[in-house]
Order: sequence, then C-alpha cells, then structure tokens
Amino acid sequence: MTSTISKKICMLGDFSVGKTSLIRRFVDRQFSDQYLSTVGVKISRKTVECQSFEQQKQVNVQLLIWDLEGNTKFKAVTPTYLQGASSAVVVADINRQVTIDHVSDHIQCFLSVNPKSFVIVALNKSDLIDEETRNKYLACIVMNAPDKIVAAYSTSAKTGLFVDEIFQKLAYQML
Repeated sequence: MTSTISKKICMLGDFSVGKTSLIRRFVDRQFSDQYLSTVGVKISRKTVECQSFEQQKQVNVQLLIWDLEGNTKFKAVTPTYLQGASSAVVVADINRQVTIDHVSDHIQCFLSVNPKSFVIVALNKSDLIDEETRNKYLACIVMNAPDKIVAAYSTSAKTGLFVDEIFQKLAYQML
C-alpha cells in the first residue's frame, strides 16, 4: 500500500530570479517569458513518488510549494510564512550578482525559523550563460555552503534544466 505525506517547501530569493517560473515548470510543465510579480504568497502542490528505502515501499510526497514574494518590503512578514517548512529552495539569477550575494541572507532567514530543515540552492536562468561560468558560480556556492545546504544546481525554468531534480531531491531528503 502506498502512503502519502505532505511537506511544505518555501521558495525564497530576490524578486525576478525565477521562483514562480521554476514552480510553473515543475507543476504545470509550462514556461512563459512574461514577468508576473508574486504578491504575498502563492501555494502550489504536486505529488512526487519516492521509494522509501527504510520501509521498502513506495511513498507519495505531496509537496506544498510556497512561492514567497521577493521584494524587500516583504521581509518583516516572511518569517511567519516560513514556519513549519521542511525545506527551502533559495533561488538566485545567475546573471545578477546581487541576487547571488543575497543567497546566504535567505538561507540564514529560513534556518533561523526552521533550524532542523535544509536548503537547496538554484542558480536559475543558467541557459543564458556558458557552461564554464555556470560551473564557476556553482563551485563557489558549494564551497561556501553551510552543512544545511544539501545541493546546489544551475537551473533553467525555460529549458527545464535540473528543475525536476531539485524537487525530487527535496522529496527524498524529507523522507
């Protein structure tokens, strides 16, 4: 018999880094070049099938993905939205250094509310730069990563690069 568990994931990052686009690619299999600013929070859900090695059975993990607004005026409200999350995806635009610089702030904010949780970093829009530069940024993130970061990926919501892998990794990690 297959059991289902629900887990809350928060998508964090500066505005216009592609949090909503990553969710749309994963949940709806769609991509749009149109920029739509998220106001407040939007919750999406998708179930991922996982094989539980401990229990030797299949487990469905329903991911409740909280897409949080990236504007700075929102920071005071953010901790309330973060409560109860099992994990977070911190997203940066690989083409905007300032968003990469803010990754550690987002991680710190998330872990201050959820100290037992973990984080995956997504350097998004990686289809817009060459592979060598992409790998350099990724190596830098991994090298400076606290132990609560379980992985870092260079993603593209446009092409789908590593989008499914992020959410699959989160689902397995939460089991």
